[in-house]
Amino acid sequence: MTTSLDPPTDEELTRRAQAGETGALGLLLARHQASMRAVALSLLGYGPDAEDAVQDAALTALRRIGDVRDPAAVGAWLRAVVRNSCRMRLRAARETPGLDGLDALGALGHRHLRDQAPSEPERLIEQHAMRDWIWDAVEELPQQLRLVLMLRHFSGISTYQEIADACEVPVGTVRSRLSQARAKMARALASTAAQAHDDAAAVTEGSRQEAVATLRAWESGGLPREISELWPQESEMVGRLGRPGERVHPVPVMRRYLEGGVRQHLRHVVAGRDIGIWEMDVTHEGAVHVCPPNLAWVMFRRDGRVERLRVIFPRPER
Repeated sequence: MTTSLDPPTDEELTRRAQAGETGALGLLLARHQASMRAVALSLLGYGPDAEDAVQDAALTALRRIGDVRDPAAVGAWLRAVVRNSCRMRLRAARETPGLDGLDALGALGHRHLRDQAPSEPERLIEQHAMRDWIWDAVEELPQQLRLVLMLRHFSGISTYQEIADACEVPVGTVRSRLSQARAKMARALASTAAQAHDDAAAVTEGSRQEAVATLRAWESGGLPREISELWPQESEMVGRLGRPGERVHPVPVMRRYLEGGVRQHLRHVVAGRDIGIWEMDVTHEGAVHVCPPNLAWVMFRRDGRVERLRVIFPRPER
């Protein structure tokens, strides 16, 4: 029996990547990195924007490799992803100063998917190891970088201004943190391709169950033990619903709004090991407090318990 020493073809690597083999996708990206960078340079010129566009395209490929219909032509597909990222970056720069056109990564986020049913390849990719690979790389980031990346690419709080409001930092700081996060993500993905990864879907589902149980418990006025443990006495409400210089526990704040007629309905969950984002639709028929139609809870956790909760009110869409 003889073993071929020839490197695997693009077609072979693509089919292996579509079957969930993360290392195969890493080889594909490494093989085509030069041509992907050439496309970015031709459209954006030399500078950090071109490198960012290539990194964006690599992250998009992680999510959308199942969409490739002709595995032998994956190189052309990758270059098209880069081209689209560059064009959206240029258009966003013209339309909104400071935005970097990262909507090419919309498939990673919920906002761009919530109005359309996911295709079968997308559902299959969700079940494969790539999702876990991405999330393990996200978890490698420092908390500040991890938060802006999670908001930008996985939640509906995705404009630069919304993220700046949520993090209470200038828009320029958001841009800087996202740039650092993307660069670190690329390195983390490359260094962890061959490792075993945590089940990201299980983390998200666990957080979703906690959200449902929390809302149900707060509406009924009683917190079962497991939910009480999630919101210990040390939990603190910060941001708009907190009080500067005074520690405020989230439970009485939320109960006050509930008693005033405001109801929250879970729409989407983004969860890592120590940051969770619960996006809510809000109804307030006959309520004393009139709230925006949606909001998001951003929770910072320690040892599984919520240490800080910040409630974010996204700006209305134009």
